[in-house]
Amino acid sequence: MLLDRRDGAGELTLARWTRGPEAAHGPVLVSVTDFHVPRATDLVHVYFQGLRLSRAWPSLSGAVGMWMWTKPLRRRAGSVSVWRDEADLRRFLRSRAHVRVMRDYRDKGEISSTSWLEASFDPRSVWANAAARLARGHLQAEQQGAAA
Repeated sequence: MLLDRRDGAGELTLARWTRGPEAAHGPVLVSVTDFHVPRATDLVHVYFQGLRLSRAWPSLSGAVGMWMWTKPLRRRAGSVSVWRDEADLRRFLRSRAHVRVMRDYRDKGEISSTSWLEASFDPRSVWANAAARLARGHLQAEQQGAAA
């Protein structure tokens, strides 16, 4: 599913959903990342590396799913990922593929992230909450290599 959404300021956001192997029963952990790059050419590379990582999503233990998103006019890209719990997210963060991408792109821009628990997985509610946090800049700056 590809979304073309405009926020209150008319800003274009493109988002692509990839389903994970886990069903969302009960509480879920939501993790949001925001990567801002100064050069538009780097944004293309960052986004495609994220898409490459997303190919593994259907087989990632603990992954409910995730949106890869981009705001091309602002040179921002990131993810909104949904997990069974924090241990599943941490396992992904330590994976060889994720560590390699973070290492390769650590000097290309600035990354921030945040996470929270939702009582249940309602895609519209999770996306709206994530989009609101991104719009307000309510993500915590993380050290390179430590964000989702």
